Amino acid sequence: MSSEKIALVGTPCQILAATKINKYEDYTGGSDIDFKLGLFCMENFSYSYLEKFLEERGIKLFEVKEFRIDKGYFIAFLMDGSTFKIPIAETELFTRKNCHVCTDFTSDASDISVGSVGTPEDHSTVIVRTKKGKEVIDNCIKKGYIQAEKLDEKGEKILRSVANKKISGNSKIIAKREAVARPVLSKRYMSDDEVKAEALICQFKNLENDVISVGSCVLCGACEYVCPIDSIQINRRKPVATKECEDDCHACYFACPRTYVSEEIFDKDIDEKPLGDYIELLSVKAESIIGQDGGVVSAILIYLLENEIVDEVSIVRQDKDAPWRPQSFLTSRVQDVVSAAGTKYSTVPIGFKALSDK
Repeated sequence: MSSEKIALVGTPCQILAATKINKYEDYTGGSDIDFKLGLFCMENFSYSYLEKFLEERGIKLFEVKEFRIDKGYFIAFLMDGSTFKIPIAETELFTRKNCHVCTDFTSDASDISVGSVGTPEDHSTVIVRTKKGKEVIDNCIKKGYIQAEKLDEKGEKILRSVANKKISGNSKIIAKREAVARPVLSKRYMSDDEVKAEALICQFKNLENDVISVGSCVLCGACEYVCPIDSIQINRRKPVATKECEDDCHACYFACPRTYVSEEIFDKDIDEKPLGDYIELLSVKAESIIGQDGGVVSAILIYLLENEIVDEVSIVRQDKDAPWRPQSFLTSRVQDVVSAAGTKYSTVPIGFKALSDK
């Protein structure tokens, strides 16, 4: 861990992992992540099944420029300028089933959460959660990076409805899994002392047994990032170890968002709060940025860089060899943020992969 400060943009599982990595830095080594910008997320997708799904409809992955989720549709933008579009309800065939153990729609452990649910097409819904997040949003407004107003009652109702849908639907799946002895550890809240006691007797083999083998791994990349001997590698399906763990190393177990979650991170009643804990709900637009959801994420990242709040930000760009597959990287350049504006979907570890390559 260096003295740099990094802003991480991530899904709920990545944001939770970042929180655990820094909370348990004595065991994980910590990270340079100083600001967490969370994204709304219902689920993610398996490229293997997505590839098969598209091929059955006459589309090859190499023909796809990028994927997006927008206003209830899954959209593939093709290299020839055309699009393939289906309702989200029809993506079940290639949805990653491991995502069904998550009940967090709005990235509850972030400083600021951003998504498109509940606001007009050229706006984003922003959930301000922490004092640090409040300071950033207020200054973004004051300095003209974004325009914001209070989220209206209709928008909040829609947002709560979608968040509750994920909580109720996935809670039923969790109950079914646990009925056949496949425990979901992240839903068994413990005190911080209990979490430490459990993690301190666990290594990667335990992570395999408790998370990976039972279908709870979400490929966030945290285990790969914190491994002190670079033993853990993530392929398209799961993390694997290339050598034995060091004695008394428990880093991966502490960092994983699907092992035990301390009550100091999430209260026991977190699933009764569909939007998590927050300070305010806003409808936000960034007119100077052309990007999905009004360019709000990009505008916030630009503010953080231009005002030296952070040294680098994590963003994704197109892989030159496979445009449909996002490639994560860290940058201190505003122009990189502008060029990468827009949401890109991937099952590969995004933020942590970039940090691992530092």
